[in-house]
Amino acid sequence: MLSPKLSGGPKGLGDPDDLSLRKVEREVLIPKLMREKTRWINCVDVANEFDQCAKENGFFMIFNCRKVNNRMQDCMKSWYENEEFRAECTKEYLEMRSEYRRTGIGQKSPYVNPNKKDDSK
Repeated sequence: MLSPKLSGGPKGLGDPDDLSLRKVEREVLIPKLMREKTRWINCVDVANEFDQCAKENGFFMIFNCRKVNNRMQDCMKSWYENEEFRAECTKEYLEMRSEYRRTGIGQKSPYVNPNKKDDSK
């Protein structure tokens, strides 16, 4: 039997006002949101530079793009270690989860590749 926090609420999806986090949310879902937000907003210039290098070098990107990859990793790591950024992403995740629990309508992450065409239509 599920806890009322996980099965209650207007749609039976959990209490929208519950602010507690499960282990998978703390260790997987919030870091995923942080990674996407970092990649597409905070470190977008160096990430695009790495993407371009990888496209130009193909298999040899492993050797030829090492410096730009290190810069990208350093940029992303600095954001992962920022506690204010983690708190901001946690708050954002909780808001998305509350909206889902309230309406039953899931949302795609707003931080996936904005340049990629949506083939699901």
